[in-house]
Amino acid sequence: MRQFVLLAAVPSAFFVSSAQAQFLDQIGLTTLRALTTNLNGAGVIVGQAEASAPAFEVNPSIVGQPINLFTWIAGNSPYTNPPSQSSTFTNSIGTELPHADNVGNDFYGIPNGVATNVAHINNYDADTFANYYINYDKPITEHIVNQSFTFGSVNAGVDQIYDDYAAQHNVLFLTGAERNGYPVASPATCYNGIGVGVFNNGGSSYGPTPDGRSKPDITAFGLQDSVTSYSTPQVSGAAALLLQAGLRGDGGVNIGVATDIRTLKALLLNGAVKPADWTNSPSVPLHYRYGAGVLNVFNSYEQLAGGKQSSSATNLVASGAAHPPVTPGNFISAGSGWDFSSITSDAVNDAVKHYFFNVSDGMATLTLVWNRQFGQTAINDLDLFLYDCATSNLVACSTSRVDNVEHIFVPKLPAGQYDLQVLKNGGASVVSDTETYALAFAFVPKTLTLVSVGTSAVLTWPAYPAGFRVEAATNLTAPVWSTNNLPITTLTNSTNTLQLPLTNALQFFRLRQPNF
Repeated sequence: MRQFVLLAAVPSAFFVSSAQAQFLDQIGLTTLRALTTNLNGAGVIVGQAEASAPAFEVNPSIVGQPINLFTWIAGNSPYTNPPSQSSTFTNSIGTELPHADNVGNDFYGIPNGVATNVAHINNYDADTFANYYINYDKPITEHIVNQSFTFGSVNAGVDQIYDDYAAQHNVLFLTGAERNGYPVASPATCYNGIGVGVFNNGGSSYGPTPDGRSKPDITAFGLQDSVTSYSTPQVSGAAALLLQAGLRGDGGVNIGVATDIRTLKALLLNGAVKPADWTNSPSVPLHYRYGAGVLNVFNSYEQLAGGKQSSSATNLVASGAAHPPVTPGNFISAGSGWDFSSITSDAVNDAVKHYFFNVSDGMATLTLVWNRQFGQTAINDLDLFLYDCATSNLVACSTSRVDNVEHIFVPKLPAGQYDLQVLKNGGASVVSDTETYALAFAFVPKTLTLVSVGTSAVLTWPAYPAGFRVEAATNLTAPVWSTNNLPITTLTNSTNTLQLPLTNALQFFRLRQPNF
């Protein structure tokens, strides 16, 4: 398996970036911290795989964490023997790597990391992690692993090994997709993990994979433009926060399904904010550079907190036949939430699960995730459809034949009753009759109110969904929309507030996504 490519060579000292705090705002972490209690990665063990020994180690003093929070792990070829471990720093099994310091700082470092209170960090050299633990299916204690290396190209065998490990052990691998200007590479291209791009200035590695799959899965802001090593730990930190939230019951009483890697992946992708030039199509669920968009952990958390929502109805239709809405009933009251369920087709029938919603004018974001099953080279074929119940017209769909992610984004969805359908294609070529999936959904209004209070005009809008900003114009004849001359927004009781003097020349206001 060996032959790793480090995603960023950092020969000098640790980066100190004035932009880091801004990135925490832009990925929704500042809002999340303001509106939740102690959501900081507590109780979660994480892994960080870095380069090849000897230089792979995080220096605890650089990331502001105590030495006893770490175990450093490295081995020697052949990788059939258990590796060496150390709980002291410095130690004899490796040396400090500034790149690892930077990654750790974004992941769990104090003060600017995402998950600042993780329970423990296992810091591996990449050779040992991939060749011993993953290749030989050795158990690890963590369920979130950040990887800052690739194999330089797509390797189907590597992806298969990672997928099998993830499916067997419920481990979520988050891997930098590749360096800017390069196509995505293994193991970021495995089915069951998350490949992470970098959004800065629109630069990133790009998909699709050679077999046509949509990668990367998501992007985040990075310490350096076009370096996925420093965007990936932000997503890893966000995954740790969602895992903590699921473990403490924030997603409802069923902790086991709330912390499944399929649920975490669906929530992370569904909470992402769409860049202005984001696009997809029914056969291409994710953008080839942005994936589902830019990480917003507050949105993902709100959808987790919306709770597990069971499907409204289930039926079978002949394989390939039409599947219009059935009589609507058992409407789901939550506008945001998730499900973790199984669906069963057979040799001649497709299976359809229906989720019925009463929707106000707003935006719809919907994500379906399932695993490549252990030992399988293929995947079951699931699709996602959104129908208007009143007309039976199809509003949007995601029907990729190669991805194990389906994603629908409707920025302007009229009020009405809708049937969200998860369809499992049947027939003779299925991997299995039954497939387990995670579904994340958000039907959210975009509400901006304007009232007069004394000598001021006060604009308010909900904190959720995050990712919007207010823009203003002086007229609608030839409007120039801008954030210029607008005061700082304040956040109180889950509501954003912006106050202007009535004498201000600005008269017209709108919410716009993205906010970066």
